[in-house]
Amino acid sequence: MPGAFWIAHVTVSDDAAYAKYAGLATKAITEHGGEFLARGGRAIQKEGRAHPRNVVARFPSLEAANACYESSTYQEALTHAQGASERDLVLVEALD
Repeated sequence: MPGAFWIAHVTVSDDAAYAKYAGLATKAITEHGGEFLARGGRAIQKEGRAHPRNVVARFPSLEAANACYESSTYQEALTHAQGASERDLVLVEALD
């Protein structure tokens, strides 16, 4: 089964609330076998709309990435991100 990537592009507007999101999101991601590959480092925007924060996590499968998103821990995390950030998120299956 191929792995998967969780790719998020984020603009934070409330650092304190977003920090609560990040703590819970990290817990959910690691509980579902996710591993961070990039988390807010330097980026060069070539196309599309830029966000100051970019996150990439690798999961063992697309199903694991989706289960993470649907989990109660991640859904609780989202309550802190809403209104504290503008986000784009996609879950992408890796090549086999």
